[in-house]
Amino acid sequence: MRMLIRFVAVLALFALGGCETAYYGAWEQFGIYKRDLLVARVEDAAEAQEDAKAEFQDALEQFASVVTVEPSRLKQTYQTLSDAYDDVSAKAEKVTERVDAVQNVSEDLFDEWRDELEQINSVELRRVSQRQLKASERKYRTLIKAMRRAEMRMHPVLTAFNDHVLFLKHNLNAQAIASLKGELGSIESNVSRLIKEMEASIAQSQAFIQEMQFTTG
Repeated sequence: MRMLIRFVAVLALFALGGCETAYYGAWEQFGIYKRDLLVARVEDAAEAQEDAKAEFQDALEQFASVVTVEPSRLKQTYQTLSDAYDDVSAKAEKVTERVDAVQNVSEDLFDEWRDELEQINSVELRRVSQRQLKASERKYRTLIKAMRRAEMRMHPVLTAFNDHVLFLKHNLNAQAIASLKGELGSIESNVSRLIKEMEASIAQSQAFIQEMQFTTG
């Protein structure tokens, strides 16, 4: 299903130039609705967070190795750490893109749901659907809050990495390495908190996907 969604997404973007109504209409011709897109995008966001978590852990290991490097290897060490920063920054950007995609399709889904409630003539059926809408919105708010919290945790870690990459670049000497030792504990602590937030967000994503699949099964 996810591969089909990605394939149709490419076709829709290429053929329709981003027109939102036609965009969703193209998917619906393949039997893929906003609900399916939301589940797929939550899965993609969780996957991006898993990738970013691993990349942050790897970058921390790279940083930790700097504090014991020989002065003769400072230039090589700077390049290694700079590459690690570039990789983790790209993963962080991907997380933001995926979370934005989740938010976009969920807003469209809930807007459509609210509009369609007005078309239900039966008072009882409309009331049941309203309850389902409110319950789904509550679950979604919990999910997106966890995702955004994990996303925000990335920024101070990225800032700290970038600071030290630039510091090494400007101070390729043993004194620079000595001064970095005191910062390692702080960065380790920030990465640890970040990973916990990402794990919580991923767990929320998995629970949300299961709930959505259960209610549509």
